[in-house]
Order: sequence, then C-alpha cells, then structure tokens
Amino acid sequence: MKLFERLAQYRPQALGILRIMTALQFIEHGSQKLFNFPVSAEPHALTGLTTAAGILEFAGGILLALGLFTRPVAFLLAGEMAIAYFMAHFPRDFFPANNGGDAAILFCFVFLYLFFAGSGAFALDNRESAKA
Repeated sequence: MKLFERLAQYRPQALGILRIMTALQFIEHGSQKLFNFPVSAEPHALTGLTTAAGILEFAGGILLALGLFTRPVAFLLAGEMAIAYFMAHFPRDFFPANNGGDAAILFCFVFLYLFFAGSGAFALDNRESAKA
C-alpha cells in the first residue's frame, strides 16, 4: 500500500507524459494525411473530410503536446475520433480488431479522459497567466 501512496505523488507527471505521447502519435496521423509523412504505401486522398481530419489531428496534436487549451481541444478530438470510428471503421465489421478501429477508440477515450482530468504537468495551461 505504501508503494501506491508514494506513486500517487507523480500523478500530474504521469498525466502530462500520457498527454504528450498521445499527442505525438496523433500529430503523426495528421501529418500523414496532410503531407504523406511518414510516407505511406497508400497515401490518403485529400477529400474535404480527410483534409479536415488531418488539420484537426495535426493542429490539435500540437496544441495537446504543448498542453495549450487542453480540455476544449481534447473534447473536440474525442468527438472527431468517435465520428471517425463510426464512419470509417464500424461499417467494415462489428469488432474493432477486425475493422482497424482500435486506435480510434483508444484515442477517443484518452482524449475524453484528458477533457475531465486536465493537462497534467509540463503544460502551458499551467502558467500563472493562464489561471487568471
């Protein structure tokens, strides 16, 4: 029990690391849609919907990595991932392991958690001027 009590003091840092690492992965998804970087064997066709998703993922990922406007951005991105799952993945198959929607579901719920939990440590949201 003492171990978990000692670990509890690091919650803000663990939340900050979760936010940053999730954001970096999300930036990668956006940059692949917008710039085909990292290079994909099957580049995304830049339709209006794909472009909008790429912008949300790239710009939203950068804001989350910085910890800037974390709660509203996380809420927006959770919605984007829910829509992406039900539009692109769910019609393929009921099971996420079969329809390729695992990442969309995971991103959705991590962003939903960030919406409720906040940015954690290492965030620009934590500046004194941001609290005023």
